[in-house]
Amino acid sequence: MGRATEIVSILILIALSLQRALPISSFSYTTQGFEESAASRNLKQERDHAHEVHCSRERSRAAWKVIEEYLMPFVEQELYQISSSCKLHPDNDLFRDQEQHKIHVDTNEWQCGYCKKSFFAEKFLDQHFDNRHNNLLNVSHSKCLADLCGALHCDLVMNSRAPKAKCNPVAAVRNRHLCESLADSCFPVNRGPSASRLHEIFLHQFCDAHTCSGGGKPFSRGGLDNALLVQGVTICLTKKLLEQMYSFQENLKDQMSNALMTNWLPGERIYF
Repeated sequence: MGRATEIVSILILIALSLQRALPISSFSYTTQGFEESAASRNLKQERDHAHEVHCSRERSRAAWKVIEEYLMPFVEQELYQISSSCKLHPDNDLFRDQEQHKIHVDTNEWQCGYCKKSFFAEKFLDQHFDNRHNNLLNVSHSKCLADLCGALHCDLVMNSRAPKAKCNPVAAVRNRHLCESLADSCFPVNRGPSASRLHEIFLHQFCDAHTCSGGGKPFSRGGLDNALLVQGVTICLTKKLLEQMYSFQENLKDQMSNALMTNWLPGERIYF
């Protein structure tokens, strides 16, 4: 009887020990799983933040549109090479390579130049770039063309129908300072006549309008259409002038020939 009692007591003790051990083991397993899950989340967040871009694609696109339409025609006329250190240079546009890999097939069809996928609108292609080809962006350098929007009047090309906001004197001074620093760094007046002329054009085209006193208007020198018109008129006038010069030369030659023939004596040679 005593032997049986001892065996029962031992079994009860073992059962109690197992009952206490199981929650601890379960808790340990749960804690380990939680730690592994947290580590996975942190790793994913690190991957996400590795390619996180703090630069507006839309405003960068607007800034490039302004540069291309209201500045580059004058730069090309002067045959001027913008330095890569200039913030207006295409290499300093974070999204330039992706923008160049956009294929506008038709009105409602945009195609990715990297993987050839098609989309109904440009905004969906932009989302595709952000989700699938974000790793192609070079985020190692601080290159955001959108940062220049204040100086370049991007809002005028982004939403021409938006009501005009009340002028902020502090913002006007800040944007004018940024604008003038761009003119100085991109078109140094000591770099030659072309740079000096472009410096003056840039000030009139962009900087003079940064005032609350009702001064100059943005893009006062016109844009691509005006530049092409001026170029066309210049070519026509040059062609007309050359034609007139050629006609004058031929008339002069004929008059000289007639004069010589009138005063010619038999036996003399005539030299032209």
